[in-house]
Amino acid sequence: MGGPAVKRNAAGILVIALVVVVMIYAGVRNSRPKVSAMIGNPQPLVYGETKGKLAPDFSLKDLEGKQVKLSDFRGKAVLLNFWATWCGPCKVEMPWFVELQKQYGPQGLEIVGVALDDSGKEEIQKFARDMGVNYTILQGQDDVGDAYGAVGLPTTYYIDRTGKIIDSASGLVSRGEIEENIKKSLGENKADAETATVPTKAAS
Repeated sequence: MGGPAVKRNAAGILVIALVVVVMIYAGVRNSRPKVSAMIGNPQPLVYGETKGKLAPDFSLKDLEGKQVKLSDFRGKAVLLNFWATWCGPCKVEMPWFVELQKQYGPQGLEIVGVALDDSGKEEIQKFARDMGVNYTILQGQDDVGDAYGAVGLPTTYYIDRTGKIIDSASGLVSRGEIEENIKKSLGENKADAETATVPTKAAS
């Protein structure tokens, strides 16, 4: 008597209970404070309107667990590359970066790759090792990509020695274009950067 109705009611109660549990979990999760990798409160950049803007500073961990800030490289030209292990075009350009780091590193180039995927540190380490990466790889956070207005992967920013963005590229471009932008970033504002980093002599 009333068996099917009782079962339907029980099933309905179970569904409601599950919905409540999910809502509570989501509420607790969203209420947790989100740790930002950005330093200060930079205004998010709009892709295509970044030229001449100061590159937003951030702090991320490298694959050895060391905290690295973009501003640590001030005085060097930086090629900042947002990439992911699943990104096909990223795999094409990474060997170029390896060669360019060898070629232009002695002149003051620092290539910094920010991994924007859900892979764990071990998987990113293995990927970088297999690709023969010889430059800095950081474990990325979405707010860093958002701050730069990165519109896809790969997205690359060329930053001069004073920390200003001189150009950017979204998607795969030619090795020649990458090298030309590296040369520009190395030469742009070089004198200003050298003056800023020379220590002032103490008065005798």
